[in-house]
Amino acid sequence: MTGRAAPGFTIAQLSLAAFASAASMRVTDAMLPRLAQQFEVGLAQAATVITVFAVAYGALQMAFGPLGDRFGKLRVVALASFGASIATLACLLAPGYGTFVAARLVAGGFCGGIIPLSMAWIGDVVPYAERQPVLARFLLGQIIGLGGGAAVGGLAADQDAWRWPFAALAAWLLVMSVLLLRESRNDPAPRRAAGGNFVRDILQVLSVPWARIVVSTVFIEGLVVFGALAFVPTHLHNARGFALSRAGLAMLLFAAGGVVFALFARPVIRRLGEVGLAVAGTFLIALGLALLAWTPLAFVAPAGCLSAGLGFYMLHNTLQANATQMAPERRGAGMALFASVYFVGQAIGVAVAGHVAESVGAGTAVLVAAIAILPLGLTFARLRAVRAPARD
Repeated sequence: MTGRAAPGFTIAQLSLAAFASAASMRVTDAMLPRLAQQFEVGLAQAATVITVFAVAYGALQMAFGPLGDRFGKLRVVALASFGASIATLACLLAPGYGTFVAARLVAGGFCGGIIPLSMAWIGDVVPYAERQPVLARFLLGQIIGLGGGAAVGGLAADQDAWRWPFAALAAWLLVMSVLLLRESRNDPAPRRAAGGNFVRDILQVLSVPWARIVVSTVFIEGLVVFGALAFVPTHLHNARGFALSRAGLAMLLFAAGGVVFALFARPVIRRLGEVGLAVAGTFLIALGLALLAWTPLAFVAPAGCLSAGLGFYMLHNTLQANATQMAPERRGAGMALFASVYFVGQAIGVAVAGHVAESVGAGTAVLVAAIAILPLGLTFARLRAVRAPARD
């Protein structure tokens, strides 16, 4: 751990790369009805394009984390961005459903090397006392990408040329790859000597009791929140009569909630602390998802998205800050494990929610998530309250 402040320009570039990674993940959410029609498959089968992306995203963390520790996190992020660019271009050109799913699988794998290693790099160069607000600023890119990807996907779904977002994302990722590769030449973050074993690294992270709690919590968080969130546009389209483009745009309010948190993170964190942040975030997620599921009034949906987004980033930012300090000497591996189980949780959640949505309605899937998040977030807050404060 160094005591220097992280270079702001590098964090800005990492945030822009995070935008593309997050947008790539969510760009197909509002496209699901269009994909089902285009490829003549059911809604649950169409959701496979989300599931395989998340599975690959999570699984390859086990490789990217240790690679970043040994060869430089910025360099590995740059190379992952390049691979994601090529795979996203393949999504644009895929001639059928099978090749489209395969391209999404590869894109998810490479996108998985961007955000977790970026957070690990911030953990290397920013002291823990300052890290949570810095992470919040970095995550502006991811936050806007999540909402923007869903919104752009919804706009494209209503058009004949519905694949154009993949061309834009491929170009964006290629530019970030070049910029970050140049930036990696002066990377101040420490590296570990080669020769370790990534399985041993992961097992050593998991030997820490608090690491197991953080990792378990983020797995269930991904399963509950993003399993339901993937079907919010479908719910608004089917049950509230939103056009797909409008349903996708509503998801921008989820991102707006995250932006609000990021802009005011420092005073909010100082006032509430980690425990208060987790508790407040949990209740806001539950409130927002319940509004989306229950209310028959279309104009309430944006408020539900805003509440859920604000709450999610309050809770998730607290988990991220704790994850960066699970195993400081193996931070790349620790963040890789954190991200891996998070996105595996998302993949399982989307698969489960897809079957629920197809059988009893997307609104029910959203409502179940609103209820399930309460015991998860409050349990984590209680455990965090009895744990000694983390230090560098």
